[in-house]
Amino acid sequence: MAITDWPEGERPREKVLAAGAMALSDAELLAIFLRTGVAGKSAVDLARDLLTRFSSLNGIFAASVDEICQVHGMGVSKFVQLQAIFEMSRRALLEQMQGRDVLTSPQAVRQYLSLRIGALPREVFMGIFLDSQHRVLAIEELFRGTLAQTSVYPREVVKCALRHNAAAMIFAHNHPSGVAEPSQADRDLTQALKAALNLIDIRVLDHFVVAGNQIVSFSERGLL
Repeated sequence: MAITDWPEGERPREKVLAAGAMALSDAELLAIFLRTGVAGKSAVDLARDLLTRFSSLNGIFAASVDEICQVHGMGVSKFVQLQAIFEMSRRALLEQMQGRDVLTSPQAVRQYLSLRIGALPREVFMGIFLDSQHRVLAIEELFRGTLAQTSVYPREVVKCALRHNAAAMIFAHNHPSGVAEPSQADRDLTQALKAALNLIDIRVLDHFVVAGNQIVSFSERGLL
């Protein structure tokens, strides 16, 4: 059944106007972007197919152009539009963090990291460089590894921190396995980075492990 044949109160666009976008499911939000379905499927059905295939919205955004084009009803144009929406979301979250103490907006940091690295198929190690008032100076991908591990060199991290004139740092990396629990190697690395940065009076405020929408904070766990 086409969405136009649904009761008015159940149509995604009408629900947004009546109750706001927060009232919609992931599939309904995606259906508004898709606008139309394919033969025998509504836009919501197509959205559900995408979510099933890629597991989550983050999974859809992280999919390659070839992977998206393999889904009937999708194509290069839709892929480009998805990437534009994804990048706008990341920039909006970055704007929330910039110009203010990141410790006062921890949810924005988590959401940004989830969008940036949560669904990547390979491990990536990020650094958030902060000034003395914990405002964002820069965010960089420092190292990229294999599916299982990445090589992080404290000396290179120190050089980047000095280049940005940072007073503090937050680290983050993803676990492509889908499990956000920190490993012993993660803990050892964090302590090595903390010790190296302490020598030049740069504080490590946190280290986040990201797996999809799951995020574990070293600071909250008492691991710093």
